[in-house]
Amino acid sequence: MNILGISAYYHDSAAALIRSGEIIAAAQEERFTRKKHDPGFPTQAIRA
Repeated sequence: MNILGISAYYHDSAAALIRSGEIIAAAQEERFTRKKHDPGFPTQAIRA
């Protein structure tokens, strides 16, 4: 089973992909937008 975990609209939005209980990928939105503590929806982090 794949699970997409999303943290959004608060301090440091991010996304993580979990497969069978193991973290496959994780990214913070601020790495792509270059906005420190970006609180928006992590669209670019999900695409990565």
